[in-house]
Amino acid sequence: MDTALVIGGTRFIGRHLVSDLLEHDYDVTLLNRGTRENPFADDDRVDHIEGDRTNDSALEAAAATIDPDAVFDCVAYYPKDVQAATRIFADCEAYVYISSGAAYGREEIPKRENETPLESCSPEAATDDSDATYGKRKAEGDRAIEAAADRGVNAMSVRPCIVYGPDDYTERLDFWIDRVNQHDRVVVPGDGTNVWHRAFVDDVASALRIVAERGEAGEAYNVGDRQLVTLDEMVDLIADALGTTVDVVHAGPRELAAGEIDPTDYPLYREYPHVLSTAKLAALGWESTALESAMEQSVEDHLESDRDGREQGPDREAEERVLGILETL
Repeated sequence: MDTALVIGGTRFIGRHLVSDLLEHDYDVTLLNRGTRENPFADDDRVDHIEGDRTNDSALEAAAATIDPDAVFDCVAYYPKDVQAATRIFADCEAYVYISSGAAYGREEIPKRENETPLESCSPEAATDDSDATYGKRKAEGDRAIEAAADRGVNAMSVRPCIVYGPDDYTERLDFWIDRVNQHDRVVVPGDGTNVWHRAFVDDVASALRIVAERGEAGEAYNVGDRQLVTLDEMVDLIADALGTTVDVVHAGPRELAAGEIDPTDYPLYREYPHVLSTAKLAALGWESTALESAMEQSVEDHLESDRDGREQGPDREAEERVLGILETL
């Protein structure tokens, strides 16, 4: 494959995907509305087509104009988006849809493709735009991939867990980097052993390309760090990347209540562990970035940005009340 169409491509996962494709000698075209700054505007290896991916005519025009070998769909949030794209790009060598680990409908450790059931999705949920239906809509998109494969389309999906790394606009990891960078004592909810599987963005990008090149039609592939770390261990990785040390202070629900904080107010905290098996993707030859390197790159980007993530979690003033309570125990 030589040519790629990236639907989206300028914000986070898509931005890193474009860089990965360029490193592997693809000619890349972006399709998006042009409402965000294009980091590849001065790169003559990247073309740009302006259009709304929810408008089928924009996809049809792109298919006719560039006839891409591979299509990567970074912004398909509704089942109808996937259904339309797999029809319009049916003749491409590969169509890869970014799904989500949230598509899984049962809590088990780990969640495996073709084994763990997916979320159900009603007609009403398929068109809803709330966070509550996100996983359901992604799951229905996965079912659209299977249906397209049954029609002979080489369509596949990639299911990332929580994605982090440079350019992460969600600022979930930024919250923790800022805490470690600004304070000697860092409050961690629970006992610090919480596990929410995360995926370094460059690894998600390479997974998308590898699935396009080597994946099997109709299949889904989980992607996440091959080595998982607890919340405590994540804080330690951040501290090491910053060249500092911090005291981790564990606080349970009763202690956090002193600051009117719920454990789930903290980003990257999840009461039940969320773990995805990545063996299927690794079997295609995909490899994961070492955690130390991934965190160093994430921290460096944080320090160079204006992101602090403070709106993503509890106020420090509220945490100080919790620390005061803990000091009296």
